[in-house]
Amino acid sequence: MTILKAENISKQYRLGTIGTGTLSHDLNRFWHRVRGKEDPYLKVGAVNDRSSKSTTDYVWALRDINFEVKKGEVLGIIGKNGAGKSTLLKILSRVTSPTTGVIKTKGRIASLLEVGTGFHPELTGRENIYLNGAILGMTRSEITVKLDEIIDFSGCEMYIDTPVKRYSSGMRVRLAFAVAAHLEPDILVVDEVLAVGDAEFQKKAIGKMQDISKGEGRTVLFVSHNMAAVKSLCSRGILLNNGVIDKTGNVIEIIEAYINANHKTESNSLKKHISNAERTGNKQVEIDFVQFVGEREGLAPTTGKPLTINFHLKNPNNVLAENIQLDFRIDDSMGNRLLWLSTSVFEIEKKAFSNIISFKFEKLPLNQGSYIVTTHVVVGTQVADWAKNAFRFNVEEGFYYDSFKQVVTNQTKVLTDFNVQYL
Repeated sequence: MTILKAENISKQYRLGTIGTGTLSHDLNRFWHRVRGKEDPYLKVGAVNDRSSKSTTDYVWALRDINFEVKKGEVLGIIGKNGAGKSTLLKILSRVTSPTTGVIKTKGRIASLLEVGTGFHPELTGRENIYLNGAILGMTRSEITVKLDEIIDFSGCEMYIDTPVKRYSSGMRVRLAFAVAAHLEPDILVVDEVLAVGDAEFQKKAIGKMQDISKGEGRTVLFVSHNMAAVKSLCSRGILLNNGVIDKTGNVIEIIEAYINANHKTESNSLKKHISNAERTGNKQVEIDFVQFVGEREGLAPTTGKPLTINFHLKNPNNVLAENIQLDFRIDDSMGNRLLWLSTSVFEIEKKAFSNIISFKFEKLPLNQGSYIVTTHVVVGTQVADWAKNAFRFNVEEGFYYDSFKQVVTNQTKVLTDFNVQYL
């Protein structure tokens, strides 16, 4: 059964100072309205791309959004900053109204969009539970029944009779989520606010949302930049890009599309140039490019096959190799760390000068898929070159086993399966 339906939702904002706009625009809109004509400014407006300069005074934060959500479904909404995710959730929560289109829902909606939304700083945590519950449409008796459970889940019992203005941001989001989750909404709308909480609370909150959807049959709309959380919680996803739906479908496919769209480097090339995005350091020594050398020339990295990763350095000041430390980590496409390798871990022969550091795997301990590499170069005690999510590479399907004989693949084995050397 469909519990929420969005039909042709669009939201237009006027750029610049907050206000009604210019007198000429107001008169123009009034003149069109009294004649029964369409608002002339709905025909104009820039694409919602925060990184570019607009050529008009109007921008479409959302444009022609259409989707349905079934009862008991957990829908993940992902996209880069400024893609329109929070605007969409505010419209769904009726915090703001769409410029065009309509939202059809069945049942009560509870939303958690910003830390402490609906909380009064001078009231205690206990009083704010009643206030927030009333805002969500609950009676006092209904809140009282759930009160002890809410307080226990929030983990703020010691401070529950203390004014909320003395709470940390994490404590406020704990209490706000506890209220929203326990007052039995038919649709729970959750924005990125869970990122404020600590790891223990995030785990508890995700577990609660799973219980709400699977155990109680309620619907959850979840926005997050934590792809691991989206993957574990959601069954279906929507990818927003510049205010429009780029793709909708299975959550795994949506996450892959989002990650691939944010990495413009050619992941199939065996020569990787380091991205300039999020790159810092004093540049005494820099990574120029990285080259993958397989079992034979031109062979892509393959599970269980030999692989050499050559880091080619820029070392204009001829820094001694013994003063250079190179680390790199490999994450999967969801951002989960798989390997962290460093020249500081191994006893290796260090030459007086080197411009290539080579990591050699006897058997590549990675399954088929796409991986992200972050690099880190330290000279002495100073960071020389740090590049977060520097490049991506693909691993082809293969076997880690020799003649079907099982090989231990724990961390100890992984570390003994490769060596490092300066060339």
